[in-house]
Amino acid sequence: MQFNSNDMQLLSPQNWSDYALIDSGAYEKLERFGKYILRRPEPQAVWRKSLSEKDWERQTDAWFKKAKGNSGVEGNETGEWILRPNMPQQWFIFYTYKEMKLRFRLGLTAFKHVGIFPEQAGNWNYIYDAVRNLKNASPKVLNLFAYTGGASLAAKAAGADVTHVDSVKQVLNWSRENMEASALDNIRWVCEDALKFVKREAKREKRYQGIILDPPAYGRGPEGERWILEDNIAELMDACGQLADETSTFCVLNLYSMGFSSLIAENLIRDYFPNHLRMEFGELFLADGGGRRLPLSVFGRGFKQ
Repeated sequence: MQFNSNDMQLLSPQNWSDYALIDSGAYEKLERFGKYILRRPEPQAVWRKSLSEKDWERQTDAWFKKAKGNSGVEGNETGEWILRPNMPQQWFIFYTYKEMKLRFRLGLTAFKHVGIFPEQAGNWNYIYDAVRNLKNASPKVLNLFAYTGGASLAAKAAGADVTHVDSVKQVLNWSRENMEASALDNIRWVCEDALKFVKREAKREKRYQGIILDPPAYGRGPEGERWILEDNIAELMDACGQLADETSTFCVLNLYSMGFSSLIAENLIRDYFPNHLRMEFGELFLADGGGRRLPLSVFGRGFKQ
């Protein structure tokens, strides 16, 4: 693991037997999760497809067909899944890295998502290595906007004491399923608005050795709290900076907003985590079978030992 690069990095999952981006283009992507192949909308795939429409139709087990003229609430596409007879609503896939062995339950949701963002595997690997390299025997790690828990599982698998925060109760239940499927336990689950939780922890003078943030461009808290990335990210980072342990700590910031550069992620970490001398920043992407690289998020990461 390299912590000392300040150059921009382009990272994609390597040697993941249970996932592949088969093709992309014409605002869609064709992906294999385990033994099932899904066709979903992808606004970043503005180029032409490598494979023919017949090839896509022949391979697809489940197709999320977006409703015409309706992009959904706060950027989520609305539509419906069209399934082949052999396609289940739920199934499991595996991800392994070094001694980390994770198992995820996937499912076809109403907004095209399936329960994981596979490009995040690069962050999972970093989190696993960072926890293992911290001085603390059981470091405290806070995961905000934690979704179905890939980052939480990576930290727990490395030996961390994990607090997992998300505003959707059903997503927390899904995360718990993934924890149990991965033969892990004792993650602390918190159903709350991330900004409210962090501010309260700061007032209590709590400290964490790892802080992971994966905020959406838009979102809602459990009591209707409105989250807008551009409006709220600086306030959140300021509060998170107050929670960082002064001796040994790491942070990971992932941003999905298409208008945000990885330089913004880098600057946010430099500003609010100034003691993190070992910095990394860049883009997470998926490479398809035609050789195109599909950009999906930007990240900034810092480590202090």
